[in-house]
Amino acid sequence: MSITAVLVLFSIIWFLVLFLSLQINIKTQGDTGKIVEGTHASSPDEFDMKKRILVTTVISIPSCILVVYVILSGIITLDMFDFYNLIEK
Repeated sequence: MSITAVLVLFSIIWFLVLFLSLQINIKTQGDTGKIVEGTHASSPDEFDMKKRILVTTVISIPSCILVVYVILSGIITLDMFDFYNLIEK
């Protein structure tokens, strides 16, 4: 597995975790009752992107290490997903 493959895998995992974490523990302006004029009631009240990025990175690094370990150790191989015998050996 090359460095480029690991970086691509990390970026995919990082963005997946980011998009999942954006939905967790959000307080909207409608929930707090402080709706700013010109915005929708479902807009976030206080949104801290730095905290979300830090949490995303802390979760993504061990997840990426685990996925790389599984790939390199051979626990899961491409042959396991070749249901129609399309991969030549």
